[in-house]
Amino acid sequence: MAASSADDDFVADINVTPFVDVMLVLLIIFMVTAPMMTEGLDVALPKVETSEVLPTESDHSILTIKSNGALFLDENETGLADLPDLLVVRVKNAGRQLFVRADKDVPYGTVMHVMDRVRGAGVSDVGLVTTSVPDGPADGQTGGADATAAPAANKGKLP
Repeated sequence: MAASSADDDFVADINVTPFVDVMLVLLIIFMVTAPMMTEGLDVALPKVETSEVLPTESDHSILTIKSNGALFLDENETGLADLPDLLVVRVKNAGRQLFVRADKDVPYGTVMHVMDRVRGAGVSDVGLVTTSVPDGPADGQTGGADATAAPAANKGKLP
């Protein structure tokens, strides 16, 4: 018999269509879940009547103080002693704004100790994250138990 001809050669091709489909699905998943990442830590924020909507850009850091006193900088747990060094690297040197999310049950003294460390790190552009009070019923009645509001911030400069 004759030797194999050129028509019998096997050519291996990689089909990239399924790969692209999977990558697009992952991209969509990350785009949908990324805005929710800042709300990963459960904190009962205080309610106020005047506030601004918290920006969704990524040019800010969030310092969370939980009700048990635990500190989180951008969802990474840290201690009070390590906080100034982290703030210098992640906030001050990066030119980012800092938002402080403190649980409403955190004692005022604890918040002030943290704010003292923030000021000691040289961070002056600080915003306090709160929850805005939803427009409720008239005559001073309270809203329903399921009344929720988006996180808001009151920005200011530290002296």
